[in-house]
Amino acid sequence: MEQKVKRAARYMSLLLRHSPEKEGLVMDKSGWVDIKQLIKVLDITIQDLDDIVSEDNKQRFSFDQTKSKIRASQGHTIDIDTQPKETKPPKVLFHGTATKSLDSIYKAGINKGQRNHLHLSDNKETATSVGSRHGAAFILEIDSEKMYEDGYKFYLSDNKVWLTESVPRIYIK
Repeated sequence: MEQKVKRAARYMSLLLRHSPEKEGLVMDKSGWVDIKQLIKVLDITIQDLDDIVSEDNKQRFSFDQTKSKIRASQGHTIDIDTQPKETKPPKVLFHGTATKSLDSIYKAGINKGQRNHLHLSDNKETATSVGSRHGAAFILEIDSEKMYEDGYKFYLSDNKVWLTESVPRIYIK
């Protein structure tokens, strides 16, 4: 992917997850934005947009059924409803974090911060990739089965990221 398209992909992530108003994008309550409007703002082609969506290894973006709209799959800090599916999680989920965050996690659990949901994965490889973005990665094992039994809700995003509100420290193995 050429450098211009890579920059457009990063900027698209910012716009669709955090600040569509920065470019005057009209976003509906479910996070969908008209593709023609986005292509114009990013100064890319429809083929470039197709490449961004299909080549993204984390599948951060998805088209609607008519392929006339696009949205970020998760990671939003803006108030939208992507309508993730409430789902019973596997027995164990994983959270990758930087080692510098461990003290606060062991004291207060894992929180979503400014995002709408906390992200968890069903495999250590993805958790390692996520955790290494901010330094040396450490993988936390979450007793998601017990959390679910205790009434915590879990959702599965379109791109298979597990979402929840928080993980109290008692569920961190």
